[in-house]
Formats: sequence, C-alpha cells, structure tokens
Amino acid sequence: MTRSLRACMAAAAMLCCVAAAHAQPRPVVVELFTSQGCSSCPPADAYVGKLSARSDVLALSFHVDYWDDLGWRDRFALAQSVERQNIYARNLRRSSVYTPQLVVDGRDDSVGSDGKAVARALSEKRDGVPVGVSVRDAEVLVEIGAQPGVPSSDVVLVAYLRHAVSAIGRGENAGRTLEEFNIVRNIRTLGVWKGQVETFHVSASSLPPDATDVAVLVQPSGQAPIIGAAAHALR
Repeated sequence: MTRSLRACMAAAAMLCCVAAAHAQPRPVVVELFTSQGCSSCPPADAYVGKLSARSDVLALSFHVDYWDDLGWRDRFALAQSVERQNIYARNLRRSSVYTPQLVVDGRDDSVGSDGKAVARALSEKRDGVPVGVSVRDAEVLVEIGAQPGVPSSDVVLVAYLRHAVSAIGRGENAGRTLEEFNIVRNIRTLGVWKGQVETFHVSASSLPPDATDVAVLVQPSGQAPIIGAAAHALR
C-alpha cells in the first residue's frame, strides 16, 4: 500500500468518524393531513393524539382547506398545508391528495389511522443531523451542528397548537365534538443548511398567538425525506 493511499484512507476514516460523532437519534416525524369536514378523519386525529404522547415520535396535524366548501369551514385549515401535501403527492407519485393521510419521515404514506408505516419506522435506526431548539428571552433559538456530506436542506419551523376541542355544526361531522392534537398553525422556512454549524433566531411574537410549541424539520430541498427533527414548548 502506498503512502498516498494510506493517507487517503485515513482521511476518509476521519471524515466518517466526524460525521458519526455529530449524528444523533431523532424522533420519527408523522405528518397527518386532515380536516374537520372529513368523516373519516376523527380516528386518525385520535391516533395522532396517542403518538403525541411518545418521546420518540414528533406528530403534526396539517389541516387542509379543500373540504371547506362542503358544509363546514375548518378553523385550523391552512393553504400552506395543502401546498405541503401536494408536494408530497408528487414526490410519492400519488395521483391525488386525500384525507386522512399519514406521511412518515417524508418518505412513506398510508391511510390515516393505519399504524403499520409508523411501527416500521420506529423499528428502524434513526440517526439524524444534530438539531437543537430552545426558547430564551422571548426568542426561539434553532441550532444545527456540523455534519459533512449532507445534501443542501431546508430548515423548516412549524408552530403548532398542542390540543384543541371543536364543536362541529355542519358537514360530514355535524353534531360531533372533535379532539385534535399538535395542530399546525404556521410553516416557515428559516434558511438553507449545507452541513455547517448554523444558528437561527425567531421572535416568539412573530408566531401565531395560539401556538404552544414549535418543531424544526431539516429536509433536503424539494421536501425530500426528513433527516433531522426536534421540538420545544413555547410555554
């Protein structure tokens, strides 16, 4: 073995060690696309409620607005949620969007309360990029550590409401009282991460007033499978 080859192998081994040293376990990210106007959605909402109690799962409910013209306007519906779901439909080669839809780690989808995809993801090793979220002096601080060789990724901040109860007056769920969990109230991209140490500052006052928590998703550009995630309470 030549000296130059040994040097190259040593450098490669050192790079692997650096990357491994910075990797950290991360939660499974479960995104539910749901609507108060959809009669099939309450069981999926309840399933997200169970998942929200787990420390190894980050569950988020994205309420869509395309059920709103069928008798009931969902007070939590966001056009941003529909946009996000449409991107997943293209990435996952689905002919259309639907509710209730679970997207797991941005790579698999299943119907609402079907937990098979979640169970499969929980059984696999999940090392992610190092992400930290904290709240200090009315400011959300997002810190991402170094990890060489990762693809250019969006750093997405999701503000959400931990729990709500809604009385439904019309539509498919008329007369029902729905309990909902981790309801997304705002989605914003803080910037692009390219493997370097990065810090983002967000004023808590810029978030929706009903948001109780924030999550950070690190997702390669184009809404590819998620490679990092963390969450923190605002209050």
